[in-house]
Amino acid sequence: MKKIVVAFVFALSLLNSTAQESNIWTKEKANQWGAMQPWYVGGNFLPSTAINQLEMWQAESFDPVTISRELGWASSIGMNVMRVYLHDIAWQVDPQGFKKRMNDFLGIADKHKIKILFTVFDDCWNPDASPGKQPDPKPGIHNSGWVRSPTISVHNNPLKWQYLEAYVKDVISYFKDDKRILMWDLYNEPGNNNYENGSVELLQRVFEWAWFVRPSQPLTCAVWSQNEVINQLILRSSDIITFHNYDELTALEKQILSLKNYGRPVLCSEYMARTRNSKFQTHLPLFKKYNVSAINWGLVAGKSNTIYQWDTPMPDGSEPAVWFHDVFRKDGSPYKKEEVDFIKSITARKK
Repeated sequence: MKKIVVAFVFALSLLNSTAQESNIWTKEKANQWGAMQPWYVGGNFLPSTAINQLEMWQAESFDPVTISRELGWASSIGMNVMRVYLHDIAWQVDPQGFKKRMNDFLGIADKHKIKILFTVFDDCWNPDASPGKQPDPKPGIHNSGWVRSPTISVHNNPLKWQYLEAYVKDVISYFKDDKRILMWDLYNEPGNNNYENGSVELLQRVFEWAWFVRPSQPLTCAVWSQNEVINQLILRSSDIITFHNYDELTALEKQILSLKNYGRPVLCSEYMARTRNSKFQTHLPLFKKYNVSAINWGLVAGKSNTIYQWDTPMPDGSEPAVWFHDVFRKDGSPYKKEEVDFIKSITARKK
């Protein structure tokens, strides 16, 4: 309880600081930026050959051939944005090489006319991670190899955050004016995995580190839970409002209308879980109606195993009757042709 109260007081005191207010975009600037953007439709991207963020970004497993091929499939159906996770350990091992690979990735995405939303930290899935060879997927288990960033031992010890600060400032400074980057998503689902308010201080620090650089791209963090302490911190600190929603249509519309009240552009950075009635054909028209850009979870079925539901493993590794996430098979054929045809039509992609 003491830890929660301290985090709450810490967050509120910093929220009231004039330093913060001077670094957040005004509503006018945010809406000027928004007026210059197209309607974005895309996916959360991990190449099918990577099980997690480290396998994507480490030198020995960085796979530009697969990345280009799979982003090409996305572009062919009208997708024009991808949300992509980074990892602090990949930077810590090789800061210069990591930034070079980020630059190479941005070049590939730009070739396919796709903007990138980089996600810096993440409280989801496995608590520990190590550089080097990553584990093989566990058959039938959703995201069996995905790793938190930072790891639990770093997350829970502020004395270890000095290198996190260096990481954030270095990466964002290097790309602070790169027009290939749509925005920076500073922290995915802070408080997940029972961290709750234990993530408040790190979330605030990450915003501060990013404000120190103050890139030309907007800064954000997505609302994803009912934690009001974290939500208020996010909504008071973000240039652009982003959120996650895997619910059916009525709940989605209610959340969009609520977030629109903040008077800033709104983007959904996670949706689409077929067995929860969150689908392209039902949800994209609503997103388009309210001019809310939409980024579904997953693109190509691969090592992430996100065709399986979060809490319904299939240990035999057989294909589920209904895919949870993802759009394409590894050979580039669509999971459902009617889905990709619909995405093409709503994005006005002719071919």
